[in-house]
Amino acid sequence: MALTSIITVNYNQPRVTLDLLSSIKKHCSTDEIEVILIDNASEEDHETRFKTHYPELKYIRSDVNLGFAGGNNLGLNHATGEYILMINNDTELIPGFIKQLIAEMAAHPEIGILSPLILYHDDPDIIQYAGYTPINLITGRNKTIGLGDLNKGQYANSSHQTSFCHGAAMMCRKTDIDRIGMMPEQYFLYYEELDWCEMFKRAGKKIWFSGKTHILHKESMSVGKESPTKTYFIARNRLLFMRRNTNWINVMLFSTYYLLLAVPKQLIGYLVKGRSDLVPYVIKALLWNSFHSKNHIGSRTKLTL
Repeated sequence: MALTSIITVNYNQPRVTLDLLSSIKKHCSTDEIEVILIDNASEEDHETRFKTHYPELKYIRSDVNLGFAGGNNLGLNHATGEYILMINNDTELIPGFIKQLIAEMAAHPEIGILSPLILYHDDPDIIQYAGYTPINLITGRNKTIGLGDLNKGQYANSSHQTSFCHGAAMMCRKTDIDRIGMMPEQYFLYYEELDWCEMFKRAGKKIWFSGKTHILHKESMSVGKESPTKTYFIARNRLLFMRRNTNWINVMLFSTYYLLLAVPKQLIGYLVKGRSDLVPYVIKALLWNSFHSKNHIGSRTKLTL
């Protein structure tokens, strides 16, 4: 089997990262994979602990937090595998996971990025991801297929094109990345994998979902609590994504909806919930786009309605 480079990024989560390494060690043959762990400037350096747990580990520590895309891109610079598997450090593999993904890639040469079925680790009977719908060009929103549904095996034989991959688990070919480019680092957190999918689509590749295997994700089914960091980057990058991937007319239509309807609704919601502390971060996100307005609009081939 072709060599697969597994890339994962750790930031102040040594325990869950060790769990991931344990699942890789349990379910993967070391002669078929290389594991690259990027430490994104965690407060403590756990290199010895990680390598004791997984001696074959390639460990790279960054002096600064590079964000999701930057961390994975750093790992790509050290990858030698024919296939690249980027997985969150808060996931765990199942038997045969990588072999099934490679089989899908081999059966469908048109695949650019492939994501598997994702189930919640705490309740594997519940689905987190089974594909994405397209983004609405006016609202800038889309839906996660299968989110919260009971897993009855309804996707067990599914293998088909979808609109976007999921950042928790993505496989692609190293040759495609060399040709198309690495993940855009302007986002830092959230939306970067969606933009990357658009890059692959423009290059003639397809984004794919397969339910023939799955990964377990430790993200909470409550979808994480609102935080200043999450609030800021989601608000900032939703607008940034639309600016980078649609034409100026669409940006104007989206901005009208976003500024006059979506943002006021969001701010009122925070006030009603007693989360006035989050309001400045939405304003900060809008200001960031204002101050970085010249370098993105129309810089990408356009999404189509």
